[in-house]
Formats: sequence, structure tokens, C-alpha cells
Amino acid sequence: MIRLKRWYGDTMNKAFTKEDDGSTPERLPDLPISGHPNHVTPQGLAALKARHASLEAEVNRLREGREFLDDLHPLAVAERDLRYVETRLNTAILVPPPEGPCDQVLFGATVTVADEDGRETSYTIVGEDESDPAQRLIAGFSPLARALIEARVGDIVEWPKPTGVVELEVLRVSYRA
Repeated sequence: MIRLKRWYGDTMNKAFTKEDDGSTPERLPDLPISGHPNHVTPQGLAALKARHASLEAEVNRLREGREFLDDLHPLAVAERDLRYVETRLNTAILVPPPEGPCDQVLFGATVTVADEDGRETSYTIVGEDESDPAQRLIAGFSPLARALIEARVGDIVEWPKPTGVVELEVLRVSYRA
């Protein structure tokens, strides 16, 4: 029996392997995109554009210095993040604030509510990429935003929470210009 190693040698030419030689960054899996419509406020759109410009600059900087990098992972992360932001920009649906005074809660509104104990809190209904619950910036599809949308000053809304339903009175509604 003839063994193929005799004919072709003990090692395979590197050109025929799929091993990574480290000269290109790995392609990280894309970040998940939710199935919700990508509504954005004017401020949210501006923030996405600024983030896009920043990531483009970072990717270009890392690509230019690639031969000096020992670790290409930061480039792969920046490229992945740039793909995410580009997708979000391409699917963005700008929702401008209403013209003139409006006492109804719509996307982009800052709503001041009072809970059952009289504590006042303000929330701003924003796009998914803009949301930051710690800063009281809530996504338009969140349970609280859904409870508030279309309410008017003086209305009582029910906010379903895991611990039970909370009643909130809408005190003020305003919009950023």
C-alpha cells in the first residue's frame, strides 16, 4: 500500500489551508438588531451620526496602524460596531417633535408624572439606541412608554410592572426643539 505522504510530503502548503495567519482581523458576529421600528428623535439621529463618524475615524486609524498592532481584536470590534451603526442609520425613521404646543404624549415627549404617593418623575420617550433608563430616557416600545403614549395632561395611566400595576397622573408634557 502506498501512503500519500510519500508523494506529497508531510506538510501541506500554507496556501491550501484556512488557518488565520493573523494579518487580517477576525470578523466578529454582528450585534443583534431588534425587530422594533427604528424611530429616532432629532437628537438621537444626531448622536447616531456622530457615533458613525467617530467609529469611521477609529476604524481608519486602526487600519492604518495595523502592521504595528499585536492584537487585531480592537479593529474587529470597531468594524463590528461600525456595521451596527450603519444599519441603524439606514433604518432610522426620524420623528420630529410636534409643531406648536401639545399636551398629548407622543414619541419624543418629556413627561412628568406623579405616582400614587405624589412623587414626581420625568421621563423622555426616545429611540432604542438613545434609551438609558438610569437617565430616565425610555424606549418608545417599553411598557412605561406604551402606557404613556397618547395620554394627555391630567390623565391617569396604568403602568404594568412585574410587582403590579402602578397608576401615574400625567402632570406636564414638553418637547425638545
